[in-house]
Amino acid sequence: MFVTTLLCNPASPTLEPALADSLRNAWGGGELRWLAPGIAAEFTLPEMPENRWDVWEDLQKIGVDLVLQPLEGRQKKMLLADMDSTMIQQECIDELADEAGVGERVKEITARAMNGELDFEGALTERVGLLKGLPEEVIAQVLSTRITFMPGGKALLATMKANGAYAALVSGGFTAFTAKVAAELGFDENRANTLLVENGTLTGDVGRPILGREAKVEALEQITQRLGLLDTDVIAVGDGANDLGMLGRAGAGVALHAKPSVAAQCDIRINHGDLSALLYIQGYAQDDFVA
Repeated sequence: MFVTTLLCNPASPTLEPALADSLRNAWGGGELRWLAPGIAAEFTLPEMPENRWDVWEDLQKIGVDLVLQPLEGRQKKMLLADMDSTMIQQECIDELADEAGVGERVKEITARAMNGELDFEGALTERVGLLKGLPEEVIAQVLSTRITFMPGGKALLATMKANGAYAALVSGGFTAFTAKVAAELGFDENRANTLLVENGTLTGDVGRPILGREAKVEALEQITQRLGLLDTDVIAVGDGANDLGMLGRAGAGVALHAKPSVAAQCDIRINHGDLSALLYIQGYAQDDFVA
């Protein structure tokens, strides 16, 4: 048995009952259940429709995300999340680079690395090298003035944790940022790279080993083993090429507002919804959300 979830941006509820009913009827689905009026609805299906991606493409044009997945086991026991452009709306290294006056150069490298065009480790060391000499206090300044949370993140963490789930933040970014973001949102642990500092300024290098794609997969393996969980118990979310390993291993791998080349390799693609979409696809209704 499969479940179909239709959802849109909660900031502009545009999911029409007629649209949801029409698709349910066309696919011979079960009873329509509204998870949030105008925002999210679901129905079950006995089998995966052959025209799934054609319908997905049509719905994208009108601002609606479509997710199909097995019904059994969809409520997960662990959240594994990327940070930059996933739990927060920015790329931390790009914000630091702006402060260092090398913003455009670093943003260009970041975009290519996240799209999978560049080796992540090489791209990271090149970008960090451009930050050499930046005062360490700029990190706190960027955190307080430039970093904003992705909508839906606090509800996602609070609701999953209230239902017994474990949450880990795993980033190719920096511990100076993940520690703060993890504490504010309620993650149980965080892993990231360490910016090296000497005499109050950035040295232009990071601690080794560098946490990239494989380290995110290792985090999934280590944490699930420690907690006695299976890969299928995990919902992972990210947007870049270095997230593909963990997205592919997790029971539910969610490409959130991801680069097209990344989204193309994932079955669950959220382009219009926010992080609350991860609750809807697990079957939580808006009334179940924990503030």
